[in-house]
Amino acid sequence: MAMRSSLTTRIFFFIAVALGATGLASPPVSLAMGLAFALLVEHPYAQQSRRAAHLLLQASVVLLGFSMNLSAVLAAGRAGLVYSAIGIGCTLALGLLLGRLFGVERIASTLIAGGTAICGGSAIAALGPVLEADEEPMAVSLGAVFVLNSVALFLFPALGHWVGLSQAQFGVWAALAIHDTSSVVGAAARFGAGALAIAVPIKLVRALWIVPVCVGYAALRRRNMPAGAKPGTRLPAPWFLLWFLLAAAVATVAPGWLPGTGARLHTAFASLTWLGKAGLAVTLFLIGSSLNRKALAAVGVWPLLQAVVLWIVSASASLAAIEHGWIHG
Repeated sequence: MAMRSSLTTRIFFFIAVALGATGLASPPVSLAMGLAFALLVEHPYAQQSRRAAHLLLQASVVLLGFSMNLSAVLAAGRAGLVYSAIGIGCTLALGLLLGRLFGVERIASTLIAGGTAICGGSAIAALGPVLEADEEPMAVSLGAVFVLNSVALFLFPALGHWVGLSQAQFGVWAALAIHDTSSVVGAAARFGAGALAIAVPIKLVRALWIVPVCVGYAALRRRNMPAGAKPGTRLPAPWFLLWFLLAAAVATVAPGWLPGTGARLHTAFASLTWLGKAGLAVTLFLIGSSLNRKALAAVGVWPLLQAVVLWIVSASASLAAIEHGWIHG
């Protein structure tokens, strides 16, 4: 009976991985399956999953770089850069303050603040390796962000109409206040074509802040390395971010440099982006499945409360700034 149960566990494990790898299970669904797996059965490949998740997470972030268009980022102009910089700085500071007030573990608090400030799951996926985050803070922060993204997709368009935002105003608000790019696109498209045209470039500017924020945290961790660390101890450098930028640069300039191949290149870049999302889905299942009941119970509700309060405050502040004319679409 035990052997049959073990075989069933392994079959379920590989089915869940296959669902993520084929795109049939989205990243949030994959994370939920992983958490269910961790709660219900004993992991047959715990150590292998941790190692695979670490490498696959970085590879997925790099592949997601092919969805970036640096020309659109430049088209957003100086205003989009300023809006994003101010919003990200304030949200990071407030998020870390809330994490301290709520007693949230430092790495989990940083991941939640970074995901809310920059671009949700992608930012958490990039910050995780830099902070050497374990499965618990990764799963909790990603789960909180994905839940709020789903809420924003339906709530924001209704709120935008209710307060009487213009297409341009809603586009700016969606780009500044919603976590993931896909949810920004979905909410803006539901509001109108004008909102979508404004939201996408500003959101891309915001997403590119992944790189300086991660590099900054890596430098800060090196500077604060304990004095008693073993000689030769080195913290990992976030080299995968360089490949992320290179992927974005290739996706931006290659169609113009290779005349006649634009359509094929766009198809290829879309396929690479799809692989990145599928890889992220598999990674989230591996992260979720590597937890255990004791670890999940120790996390508590405070990280989720931090994420909710931070999101409400940042979304309300950006909306107020838009309505008062301090931020223009």
